[in-house]
Amino acid sequence: MSKFSSWISRFRSSSKYFYHSIRTFTNEPSTIHAFNSHRTTWSKSMLPLALAVSAASFSHFNPSLCDAPDTRGASFGGKGSTQHVVKGSQKEFPQELLNELKAICQDNISVDYDERYIHGKPQNSFHKAVNIPDVIVYPRSEEEVSKIVKSCDNHKVPIVPYGGATSIEGHTLCPNGGVCIDMSLMKRVKALHVDDMDVVVEPGIGWMELNEYLEPYGLFFPLDPGPGASIGGMCATRCSGSLAVRYGTMRDNVITLKAVLANGDIVKTASRARKSAAGYDLTRLMIGSEGTLGIITEVTLRLQKIPQHSVVAMCNFPSVKEAADVAIATMMSGIQVSRVELLDEVQVKAINIANGKNYPESPTLMFEFIGTEAYAREQTQIVRAIVSEHNGSDFVFAEEPEEKKELWKVRKEALWACFAMEPDLEAMITDVCVPLSHLADLISRSKNELDASPLVCTVIAHAGDGNFHTVILFDPTKEEQRREAERLNQFMVHAALSLEGTCTGEHGVGTGKMKYLEEELGVEALRTMKKIKSVLDPNNIMNPGKLIPPHVCF
Repeated sequence: MSKFSSWISRFRSSSKYFYHSIRTFTNEPSTIHAFNSHRTTWSKSMLPLALAVSAASFSHFNPSLCDAPDTRGASFGGKGSTQHVVKGSQKEFPQELLNELKAICQDNISVDYDERYIHGKPQNSFHKAVNIPDVIVYPRSEEEVSKIVKSCDNHKVPIVPYGGATSIEGHTLCPNGGVCIDMSLMKRVKALHVDDMDVVVEPGIGWMELNEYLEPYGLFFPLDPGPGASIGGMCATRCSGSLAVRYGTMRDNVITLKAVLANGDIVKTASRARKSAAGYDLTRLMIGSEGTLGIITEVTLRLQKIPQHSVVAMCNFPSVKEAADVAIATMMSGIQVSRVELLDEVQVKAINIANGKNYPESPTLMFEFIGTEAYAREQTQIVRAIVSEHNGSDFVFAEEPEEKKELWKVRKEALWACFAMEPDLEAMITDVCVPLSHLADLISRSKNELDASPLVCTVIAHAGDGNFHTVILFDPTKEEQRREAERLNQFMVHAALSLEGTCTGEHGVGTGKMKYLEEELGVEALRTMKKIKSVLDPNNIMNPGKLIPPHVCF
């Protein structure tokens, strides 16, 4: 071997060793800042040496780094991860930053342990983190949010936005402590444009509160996720609900928004025009970003007219597959239903127990038809005929307001019914979605697996758009039950991905779904996301450890 070849070999080995040492070294939190500050100097000093190395040898030396495991949230959620408790590195909170936050927020700040604990543990999620936020702040204006974020960025302290606290994939966990920004005080309706059928709101307002405000004007906002969800959180998770089959998801119902970026800058993503081709679609970039790119401070929403008339129908089937087949056949018929919901026999049993009802405990479809009185009734009869062709029975429908409200209350409170049936258990809630033609196949595969499990599992589906949920109940004190729940969840995710579907139809990624993203989207898509994140949030303070898997490098 020539002296040059030998030198090259030693360079490769030493380079790999150097980076391995740096990665090991940076496992100590106190060394992170020091390493980052020296990395640029080292790179510059090595540049002449690197240029002297051949292209062939350079292919063995990749200077790009993944996130060091504990810089912002350990290695949780990476490809193949089986962890469910998110670990992190919580540093001592800077007193100087605390003083700055007190000056900005005045009395709207808390370091009370119980308050911090509640904010650090999602209400309806089995996901947990080892740490909780250090401070809770309650901004009252966009300007306050900007100042808070700018201060946190200067001190490189993590930020976690907090809305209605109804998310279930660990979106609001604070594994590294930091500042939890609770948006609940920012809930004003800033402007209503009745003639344009849009409304400008702050992010803390709930969708139910908003619809109460809009009702006297004959308007409503059509997305209906879980009770308690706020508009800001709905944007952040790109949620939808039972009406998405007719009105689309959050992506389709936000005209423009304003957000505070990681450096404190306030950006407006678009005008109020219903359509625009002016530049990148920053609105959709922020929708679904889960607080990792910015904090939403204002949203302009598309509204709809309250339907003139509606009919709610209900029917039963021998199997969930036959129920799913009817949902598909209904959509293929061209009928513009506003809701098509599927409940299996276990879910109906839970509803009966919780509400003192006596519904037939068999797979059930629920429909809503809207329009003029004549049109809604015509749709009802067409679907009734479709149901009869697929072994459906007990077709009933309601037109009186109180009867319709009672029927939909049954569906909207399905999760609480599960807890009423098994009050000592926790719920792992799955959320997969497939092209509509594959829904019956997915539900059939999943139902066989669920029925064979020792755990209590219920099925709830937005059957009109291929979105399928299960509520898997388990005892959190028994590890074997948690593992079984996770196995069922993984089974359904992989089944959905094999049918060209997604691991999350409407609940978002958070920490719970990160490990599936590479299989679904491919590593190049994830690298692109990470590049966007690194440009907009170079200090990685915005909801770190969420959405983008930690093993992704660029």
